[in-house]
Amino acid sequence: MKSIEQTNFSGKKVLVRVDYNVPLNENFQVTDVTRIKRTIPTVSKITGDGGIAILMSHLGRPKGQVNDSFSLKHILPTVSEILGKKVVFAGDVLSDEAEKVINSLKPGDVALLENLRFHAEEEKGNPDFAKAIARLGDVYVNDAFGTAHREHASTATIAKFFPHNCFAGHLLYDEASNLEKLFTSAQKPFTAIIGGSKVSTKLNILKNLVTKVDNLIIGGGMSYTFINAMGHEIGDSIFEPDMVDNAKEILATAEKRGVKLYLPMDYVIANDYREDADKKTTQSPDIPAGWQGMDIGPKTTQMFASVINSSKTILWNGPVGVFEWDTFAKGTCTIALCVSAATIAGAYSLIGGGDSIAAVNKAHFADHISYISTGGGAMLEYLEGIELPGIKALNDNE
Repeated sequence: MKSIEQTNFSGKKVLVRVDYNVPLNENFQVTDVTRIKRTIPTVSKITGDGGIAILMSHLGRPKGQVNDSFSLKHILPTVSEILGKKVVFAGDVLSDEAEKVINSLKPGDVALLENLRFHAEEEKGNPDFAKAIARLGDVYVNDAFGTAHREHASTATIAKFFPHNCFAGHLLYDEASNLEKLFTSAQKPFTAIIGGSKVSTKLNILKNLVTKVDNLIIGGGMSYTFINAMGHEIGDSIFEPDMVDNAKEILATAEKRGVKLYLPMDYVIANDYREDADKKTTQSPDIPAGWQGMDIGPKTTQMFASVINSSKTILWNGPVGVFEWDTFAKGTCTIALCVSAATIAGAYSLIGGGDSIAAVNKAHFADHISYISTGGGAMLEYLEGIELPGIKALNDNE
């Protein structure tokens, strides 16, 4: 992709696709400004060059209908505060008013268009809608990695109307570059830690990673399906019987390729899915009837820590226990500590996924992680080996 650092935006009206799909409280106040903050470098580059930044985004799921609850005007004060300058609300992307507002802007100004998903054509990737958006700018910049896996009008289709004038914003470029680093220039040993509740949601990621890593650590709810596939008892633990054959296939692939696949060897278990349930620690991977796995045990924690500490490249996605309850968060928090310590010692680490990020933030280790991806679904599809439509569109129209 071409980075925005490869051009000068002086005198240009720049359409910037951002991901301002931020959480709001009942008073329509932004409760997490992370996504807005991550766009500062891109907006600053454009305005610093003397260009006009025209920001466009979606918010929520208005299903192609105008709905004031999802209006981007609610976030305008916060965007202005975070970007450090007054941001003008340009209104609906198809309106004459939007054109008038944008034509009145001066170099260095910033405008924000209304929610693109007020039009059903946005999610359909409609070419006519994309062309209508394109009329407002001279250059197109995509800085919304979080929606790069969607083939929508503003994230993919629009690029064809800006041949040789498409660029990746700093956020999109950094996200893609750091993820690509895992597959093209990872120092060995390369360890992937994959957690979460279900094998089915990350099956293709596991299939892709098992062909690329040296060590594959599997924890969380999905580990019980693997443990069952190996012939162990899992009690009442979360289990996907239709994924057992897939688990066996991944185990066989790992063995064939010489990849070391690590699964829990003991568990912290509970007699009910409650934070205050009775708990105990098993001495093996087997879990008795009436009990369910809730976290990795001390022997597993020590084993995982040893693998992580000796790694040079680390990918972590997903918790290894019921992290939302402090009673069963020890394993996930220890993983966060180990990944941070390995990074300080010189390893490259990339973390993605809400619970993994929450774990390093909770333990105040975020500053000791090489890169934290906020891409969500886009990151997961990238790890599956899928070419993201938003990135493909930029490359096709260079």
